[in-house]
Amino acid sequence: MESALIKNLYTLEESMAGEWLSGFKYPWEALKEIGYIIRKLSLHLDMDIYEKRGEDIWIARSAKVWPTVSVTGPCIIGERTEVRQCAFIRGNALVGNDCVVGNSTELKNVILFNHVQVPHYNYVGDSILGFYSHMGAGSITSNVKSDKQLVVVKDKESGEEIETGLKKFGAMLGDHVEVGCNSVLNPGTVVGKNSNIYPVSCVRGVIPENSIFKSKDEIIKKK
Repeated sequence: MESALIKNLYTLEESMAGEWLSGFKYPWEALKEIGYIIRKLSLHLDMDIYEKRGEDIWIARSAKVWPTVSVTGPCIIGERTEVRQCAFIRGNALVGNDCVVGNSTELKNVILFNHVQVPHYNYVGDSILGFYSHMGAGSITSNVKSDKQLVVVKDKESGEEIETGLKKFGAMLGDHVEVGCNSVLNPGTVVGKNSNIYPVSCVRGVIPENSIFKSKDEIIKKK
């Protein structure tokens, strides 16, 4: 399943977890270890750049975190990132540099590469969002199937299926992915680099890179 390989989704240099992620074939294999890697990375943070603000919580001094934000560790928030009013960071969150975590946005067990924006009423759980990816207002990652069964990643184009062994798995967004407002990314969604998701979409499975998702029956290649 070439479209879902870490090396084809992400610019690994754009996350402090990049070297660690390079040891996995598929990104969802890293989900169970995000808390571990945050604690490991914290041992090497430059404390002239970061400060510890609670148990297993490290926030860059240049980041802007509003006083109404709730943060639970383990968590690292990168340089020049803005975390806006009433954001809810529930733990196991590695947020890169120059990111925006918006008002009333909720994060749980995630990696946000540098320059990611989840700026308005988003839920992002058990997910990895690539460099310069953006989720429109109200768009969410749904991370548990309604039947509570383990998540299977399905590639309609190739006919391949991969059993992940995970009950909780949101979405893997490649670099420069744009998700339209009020879209739902169902469990096991993988969106390739430079792809766009139309607003109010219901997405599942693997979306190839350089694609425009209009509906499940209309996914076109960018010219």
